[in-house]
Amino acid sequence: MAGFVHPEFLVETDWLEQNLSRADVVVLDCTVHLRIQPNGPYKIEPGREDYEKGHVKGAQFCDVQRDVSDTTQKFAFMRPTADGFAAAMRRLGVSNNTRVVTYSTANPWWATRVWWLLREFGHDNAAVLNGGWQKWSKEDRPSETGPGVVRADGTFTVTAERGLMVGKDAVKAAMGDASVCTLNALMPAQYSGGTYGRPGQIPGSVAVPAAHLLDPATNTFLPADELRKRLGAVGALDRPVIAYCGGGIAASADALALVMLGHRDVKIYDASLSEWSKDESLPMETGV
Repeated sequence: MAGFVHPEFLVETDWLEQNLSRADVVVLDCTVHLRIQPNGPYKIEPGREDYEKGHVKGAQFCDVQRDVSDTTQKFAFMRPTADGFAAAMRRLGVSNNTRVVTYSTANPWWATRVWWLLREFGHDNAAVLNGGWQKWSKEDRPSETGPGVVRADGTFTVTAERGLMVGKDAVKAAMGDASVCTLNALMPAQYSGGTYGRPGQIPGSVAVPAAHLLDPATNTFLPADELRKRLGAVGALDRPVIAYCGGGIAASADALALVMLGHRDVKIYDASLSEWSKDESLPMETGV
């Protein structure tokens, strides 16, 4: 963790194992799978099956789309209301003094998305498990199978709404503004191939794929100096940042890395390309 301004937003597997029995620690398995369909958009599959096959001992399953997203919106995984989010956290056993640790069995950005939502609603005592389920299970840490033990309800209340998610108007205003960095967290194949609609990316945006922030051998985040090098190379460290991806999920991994490095002005375009690429009135940039 050397070199991070805010190392407290990641926890290592040994720390979590040592603190699993604490009443004020709640672990959330946030796994989701996006299955690409042959003739249409991806299919959302909550990771409940993965969870029941094996999860961190005592972890609760957080269904990201059902529990902590506004399902009344046109696009998936949209920011929930404050009341809706608070109610979900209470059901999962979270209170305002709880140390929340998030992880996933697939890509870590499902865990970073829930971490970002906790941050949005004023709860800073939260962290992402570095290496996720892959590292935890490989190290043979305490695990269990089945539906899990339901915790008693927590008493979580929203203490702030920080405005860390923005809409397309903020992104439009940032286009052509050299003082703002619009940061694409997708792999090139995901936007150049039109996975979310029209191919391309938001004009003027720069790319640091979320997957490039991780060590592929361990699934852990790269050291601070390497993250600083990669994000600094596109000018994301010294300007306000609006991070986006397909639906505000992978962008949260870039956002976590930036916040850990000490960046104080990072926001996520919540609907991202799921909205932008389908709106013919909005420009797309290809061939970058």
